[in-house]
Amino acid sequence: MAAEPGEGWAVPAVRLFGGFAGFGAGSVNLAVSSSLLAEPGVSGSVWQPALAVVSGGWGVALILWTVLALHRGRIVGSGRTVAFLLMASGAHVAALAFSSDTSSLHLSHLVALLLTLMIVASGAWLKRRRLRGKDDDGMAPAAARPGILLLTAFAGAVLVAGIATPGLAASTAGQFAVPHGQHGGPAVPTGHHQR
Repeated sequence: MAAEPGEGWAVPAVRLFGGFAGFGAGSVNLAVSSSLLAEPGVSGSVWQPALAVVSGGWGVALILWTVLALHRGRIVGSGRTVAFLLMASGAHVAALAFSSDTSSLHLSHLVALLLTLMIVASGAWLKRRRLRGKDDDGMAPAAARPGILLLTAFAGAVLVAGIATPGLAASTAGQFAVPHGQHGGPAVPTGHHQR
């Protein structure tokens, strides 16, 4: 049976994309946790410390799971994994719907939701391909076109970074970050010269 065009690089590229989304979602969940711990009045709930611990634990679990998933070559391997990802998505939707605050933490929840759904979509695409008998677990075909795989991996990384960055910036850690240009001392506005 002849290989379809793009069969050799599509599967590894989607795996990498799902992995990038996993790293991004884990990082944003850690940022949400730090925001809940650093600002006592963000949600106004007595459950806020517990929610911070759960969010931080989920962020660490997502990052560790992503490392293992990329090592094993399977982004979403079981129904249990999908159930956890969908429960996390539901938690972010609930945080958006029922939170009384109007802080920028809403953006962090929205970004975490989007990245989590990107993991689920990547896993669903890979599972569908596997069920149709088109899974290419061997890396030899992808090695024949490393340039295409590299370009798709780069595009996936840029897309995930573009989505994750506003979510991280909206968190408490992002709000207290040192602005660019002020790392070595006071920033000089563009067009002004010191005398």
